[in-house]
Amino acid sequence: MTKPSVRARRELVARKGDASGGERVVPAEVPVAFTYDHATYAVMMASPSDFEDFAIGFSLNERIVRRVDEIAELEAVEMPRGYELRMSLATARAGELESRRRRIAGPAGCGLCGIESLDAAVRPPPLVTNTLTVSPQTIFTALKTLAANQPLNSETRAVHAAGFWSLTASGFAAVREDVGRHNALDKLAGALARARIDAANGFIVMTSRISIELVQKTCAMGAPLLVAVSAPTTFALEAAEAANLTLIAVARDDSFEIFTHPERIAAAVHVA
Repeated sequence: MTKPSVRARRELVARKGDASGGERVVPAEVPVAFTYDHATYAVMMASPSDFEDFAIGFSLNERIVRRVDEIAELEAVEMPRGYELRMSLATARAGELESRRRRIAGPAGCGLCGIESLDAAVRPPPLVTNTLTVSPQTIFTALKTLAANQPLNSETRAVHAAGFWSLTASGFAAVREDVGRHNALDKLAGALARARIDAANGFIVMTSRISIELVQKTCAMGAPLLVAVSAPTTFALEAAEAANLTLIAVARDDSFEIFTHPERIAAAVHVA
C-alpha cells in the first residue's frame, strides 16, 4: 500500500541569495474509486490511508446507505494506478443506488465536481435537532489539541484534518487526515460509525474553510456544531442556517467567530 507521505527530491531552494538541494516530505495523492456491486460510482483524489473509514463515511454521507450494516462486503484493492474500494450492498440499497447513479471526477480541493444536476449540488442538509451547549473554553481546548493529533500534517504541512470532539469523553474520539478536506470528513464519519460513536454528542473541528459540502456532510453525520480555522462561503452559511447547524469559523485557540445559531455556545453574546 502506498504510504500517505513520501520523500520528494527538490531541485533548488532559494533563501536570501543562497541555493541548495535536498528532499522534502510531501503527501501522497492517489485516485480512489468507490465501486458498488461491481459498478463505479465515484472517483476521488485522496490520501492513501484509512480506506475502510473512507468507504463507509462516504457511503453514509452521500446517502448511499443509511447504516453500516447495509454494506455487506468491503475490500480495498490496490490497482496499477490507484485503489478501488469495492463494496457489495444489501439488495434494497443496491436497487435504490442504480436509480440515482452518477459519475464524479473529484480533485482534492473539490467535493461536488461531476454532479449531474444543480438540484443534487444544492440538496438541503438534514435538519439538526440537538440542543446541546458548548463552552468557548472547550472549543479553545479542542483547537489547541488538534495539531497533536495530525501526524501526517506534522510531516508534510500540506493536509487537512477533521476531528470529532466528544463532550462525553472530553477529548477527540477520532481525527482523520487527507489531502482533501471533504475526504478527511468522510473518513471521520466512517471512523465514528465503525466505533458506534454518536456525532450528536460533540462537535467537529476542521483545518479548512467551510464550503457547502462540509455543511452537508456534518449534518448527515448528525453533529450540531462545526468549527473551522478558515472562513465560510455564503452558500455554506445559508445551508447551515436553514439546517439549524451552529457554524463557527476563523477559529483560533483564543478566538472564534459564530456565524449561525449561537444559542449552542454557552455565554455567547447576542448582538442585535
